[in-house]
Amino acid sequence: MPTSAHPYSELPPMERLRAIMHRLRAPGGCPWDAEQSHESLLPHLIEEAYEVAEAVRSGDRDALVDELGDLLLQPVFHAEIASETGAFDFDDIAMAIADKLVRRHPHVFGDAEVADSDGVLRQWDAIKRDEKGEADAASYYLEKASDGLPALMSAAKIQKKVARIGFDWPGPEPIFEKIREETAETEQALRSGDRAHLEEEIGDLLFAVVNLARKEKLDPELLLARANAKFVNRFQQVEDRLRDDGLSLAEATLEQMDAAWEAVKTTGA
Repeated sequence: MPTSAHPYSELPPMERLRAIMHRLRAPGGCPWDAEQSHESLLPHLIEEAYEVAEAVRSGDRDALVDELGDLLLQPVFHAEIASETGAFDFDDIAMAIADKLVRRHPHVFGDAEVADSDGVLRQWDAIKRDEKGEADAASYYLEKASDGLPALMSAAKIQKKVARIGFDWPGPEPIFEKIREETAETEQALRSGDRAHLEEEIGDLLFAVVNLARKEKLDPELLLARANAKFVNRFQQVEDRLRDDGLSLAEATLEQMDAAWEAVKTTGA
């Protein structure tokens, strides 16, 4: 039995979290925590980030606090692992991000001037490239634009980055034209029977739709998540309607499922 229900409660919250993590990794602590490495924690880091996003979308204050706590644990966990070999610790992480924020906000902590948020982003990008040695003529602007990101988020990031240097559509209407163009080319590729060409054109169509969302300052990842949730909700109501008619999904015909779908859609669900 633990000696206290609230160990290290005398410490400030951040220090308490670090102390608890240290105890979990120490001899006699938790076997699972002691077995973890930077690599083994990667799936948890990604999962926690997505769960924070879902909590934000839900508008649930308690869920957001809980999920942000789970996400905060990840850098604390990585710092504890690294500190055991002397590679770095949590203070190194905090100092690095603090220094970065100062360097990349010269309009706040220095003499630089920017007119608006777009100017801030352009300045941030220029400073980042200079820091990483990417500003010389031999480097490529998009060389590391989307390393490690899911494809949908990667597309949006690439488009935002080129837009900062002026490579952008003047408004949404030309993007609609591009979407129509890519839709027509996708249809042609489908009729041609050329699978490689079809894959390419569907990819181009997806990229164009992401561009429309980005141009309207919308996050395509969040939009698709909402569309997914809406579809799941509607399909569950389709199942309910079919059950009311004494039908299972396996027994219902496509026509019956379509009819139930349209009925649900008409209700505005």
